[in-house]
Amino acid sequence: MLIINQKIITNYKFMKLSIIIPVYNEADVVENVIADLKKELAGLNLETYEIIAVNDCSTDATPEKLKQIPEIKIINQPYNKGNGAALKTGARTASFDWLLFFDADGQHKPEYIKEMLKHMDTFDLVSGERVGYQGPAMRQPGKKLIHWLARYLLGAKIKDFNCGLRLIKKDQFLRFAHLYPDGFSCSTTTIFAFLKEKLNIKFIPVEVNKRQGGKSMVKPKEAVRYFMLIMRLIMLFSPLKIFLPISTLLCGLAILIFVLDLLFIPGFHDTTIGLLIFSSIMIFFSGLIADQIAALRREIGDKK
Repeated sequence: MLIINQKIITNYKFMKLSIIIPVYNEADVVENVIADLKKELAGLNLETYEIIAVNDCSTDATPEKLKQIPEIKIINQPYNKGNGAALKTGARTASFDWLLFFDADGQHKPEYIKEMLKHMDTFDLVSGERVGYQGPAMRQPGKKLIHWLARYLLGAKIKDFNCGLRLIKKDQFLRFAHLYPDGFSCSTTTIFAFLKEKLNIKFIPVEVNKRQGGKSMVKPKEAVRYFMLIMRLIMLFSPLKIFLPISTLLCGLAILIFVLDLLFIPGFHDTTIGLLIFSSIMIFFSGLIADQIAALRREIGDKK
């Protein structure tokens, strides 16, 4: 690596890269997407690379289209498992230490890969940060709440948790594979896991194309999924930051009622005070237990 005029220039000659492409019903665009990707990779002076297309049990002509594409490895899921499951399957199959996640719907622009590779010596995860992208309106409240959670639970202000364009170390990604859900929330959980373990993350501003293939998976039950994701993130990464404030609030309320009880009607609220104190103690110790369980779950990956 050379530093010229304060700019870092990386030599990719000895870089080996595994590109993981989750594919579901993208028959109309997947050939062009992979062709454009190959064209960009050919100009990066990589030592070698592999493209792994994980077909998530597509119901259209995607399997036939993939078979017509030369020099790629195809993995066919036996049933539709979800985007996260496809990424994990591809990562476990990958031959090389660095993974590039790339969507098959034509949204990603391959020219950003070169910029991402410049940061591989310093960071464990380099993620795209979509510029001007809002996504479906149904997802916005959930996304805003997740952004607030990241700031509150982990002290990090992140603009984009879900961009599918990512360069990531294979060993670090698989280290937390037991925590990742099988759906699209795998991307969000990955960011939370890396932040919690103080791994280095870099965000690269990227522009995306309009979705060309497939169909949006946004449905009315998306709100329920986001709620469950939020609860899951809390319990996985910082349960005490939720349990402790609730416990403190109940304890404070008990003290307030006790003071009012002394001033006005002594003995009238004894049962209420006792119930609040008991609830405060139980929630506090439940939080401690949840925090220890969460820590043990995260450590499982380190011992594999």
